[in-house]
Amino acid sequence: MNEVRCTVLVTGAGGFIGGNLVEALRARSHQRIRAVDCKPFDEWYQRFDDVENLSLDLNLRENCETAADGAADIYNLAANMGGMGFIEQNKALCMLSVLINTHMLQAALKCGAQRFFYSSSACVYNGDKQTTFEAPSLKEEDAYPALAEDGYGWEKLFSERMCRHFREDFGLYSRVARFHNVYGPWGTWYGGREKAPAAICRKVIEAKLSGSHEINIWGPGNQTRSFMFIDDCIKGIDLIMNSQILEPVNLGSSEAVTINQLVDLAEDIAGIELKRNYDLSAPRGVNGRNSDNTQIQKYLNWEPSTPLRSGLQKTYRWIYDQYQAREKGRAGIVREAAAAARNHS
Repeated sequence: MNEVRCTVLVTGAGGFIGGNLVEALRARSHQRIRAVDCKPFDEWYQRFDDVENLSLDLNLRENCETAADGAADIYNLAANMGGMGFIEQNKALCMLSVLINTHMLQAALKCGAQRFFYSSSACVYNGDKQTTFEAPSLKEEDAYPALAEDGYGWEKLFSERMCRHFREDFGLYSRVARFHNVYGPWGTWYGGREKAPAAICRKVIEAKLSGSHEINIWGPGNQTRSFMFIDDCIKGIDLIMNSQILEPVNLGSSEAVTINQLVDLAEDIAGIELKRNYDLSAPRGVNGRNSDNTQIQKYLNWEPSTPLRSGLQKTYRWIYDQYQAREKGRAGIVREAAAAARNHS
């Protein structure tokens, strides 16, 4: 094992939340940070030269031990996941994330890690408590009796229990947060794994720039959710890791909106009004879900508070810039191909 102890390990560091967490840890002047993701480096959303970056498949136990070697703190954010379309169509793949979590917990013990953070999800909550559109505020206790989101939610719930038992049986300091729909810049915004805020921003941008003035919405539009801005998520991770909260705790905004209201906000930011086409055959998830923040307020005297409009404005601007850059890149490729064809004619 390495003699020099790495200050902190972030798994899933090439993804949305992981990349933002690494950036925040750098800003807190951590001297040693190890960032790990299975994706090739050129596919990471954020990568920093002053960080030890490793591309490793953490489904494999030996890679988890390599990642955890010398780590004092471990933030385990690695998982197979995406938006509702992805998790409904890839249930087995989502369940296989249990390999990552099992091997990372074992590696944490073997390598002598001092603290372990696990990112769970609101998808662990009992589906029978989410059948109305009134956005029921879900308390932590509402995960039981268990009836989690098929695939992804069950894996998260099982891994929560592993964290608990590794703490009880082996003395591993573990903290668990149940994320509620995190959004913001530097995240997935196209390709099928994006979540509702990013998908809607992209669709509004496409409709505006193409002149089509139409948008396709999954489901009837009256499904309710809360959405947490990435800055609140990163602050919450830090507070929970350093707290005395032993049981899984909600980390989410309590500002619930319907999908139609989310589209309203995106349209208002874009300065456009679109015709809405509702795809009732598309994946839609539960009818209503919101975060009950009683516990996090009790323990931390804090809760995520970034207004949805404020966070969505920042997200929209970032996706707009990314969309424009991608389209310019595509246009450049087309021009290069056309020039090459002319030169060979």
